[in-house]
Amino acid sequence: MLLDKNTRICIVGLGLLGGSYASALSRQGYRVTGIARRQESVDYAVAHGMIERGSAFVDEELLGEADLVVFSLYPHVFIDWIHENGSKLRPGTVITDVTGVKGCVVYEIQKSLPKGVEFIAAHPMAGRESSGIEYSDDRIFRGANYIVVPTEANSERAIEMCKALGETLGCKDISVLDVASHDRMIAFLSQLTHCIAVSLMCACDAPDLERYTGDSFRDLTRIANINDEMWSELFLANKDALLREMDAYRACFDELRDTIASGDREKMREMMRLSTKRRKRFDKKV
Repeated sequence: MLLDKNTRICIVGLGLLGGSYASALSRQGYRVTGIARRQESVDYAVAHGMIERGSAFVDEELLGEADLVVFSLYPHVFIDWIHENGSKLRPGTVITDVTGVKGCVVYEIQKSLPKGVEFIAAHPMAGRESSGIEYSDDRIFRGANYIVVPTEANSERAIEMCKALGETLGCKDISVLDVASHDRMIAFLSQLTHCIAVSLMCACDAPDLERYTGDSFRDLTRIANINDEMWSELFLANKDALLREMDAYRACFDELRDTIASGDREKMREMMRLSTKRRKRFDKKV
């Protein structure tokens, strides 16, 4: 079974991403329910047409009805949830996630699930700086990248279902990576960039900088407006890979600094030309 309009979907965790999943799927006519910690989040989702109905507790009826369950939880919360409530998932259910690090999650979840329930990991490369369901918006998926992260334990059925979910959300490029490759890529493409933005904002406390800045500084530091609870967990969960990328970045930064200190303009321009060449690959094709 891939996704069709008879597929019943339950979202566990109605925050920014969970709410955005719910909006995208409900807008296309899927039957979506939701489970959240706060009744206010459930009420908001129902009132805005994101879900048909929901619960502020682990509702066995909602889980039992679902063909696909999407977990939008912090890694440690996801693991704890499965340990405590995994037995409530019915055989035949496929579950997936949105977590930004996979090595600390995937194998633990797969070994903890009851027989007949399959976990296929995924990572939509989309988000916002603000958290909470009130900031959810299904437009964040339009043209975004979406990574499916299977293991040997996954069936082709679940992998294809997960790909179909990414396409249904509106993601443009659906990729498949193994767990280790995913975490290495994320360390560089996502976590390191957040580290740079945070470090840059912490590097200067001069007053009134916002009065003088241009778009380049605003663009570079947009992600410095950060959810410290979530990102500190993700950094530590992927510590080894992230530290390797930070060391590699520091080496390149020091090399650039040395060209400036020594007046080596040609080497500086060589680095800039390489930077320009590589950056063009990231420009989105409209």
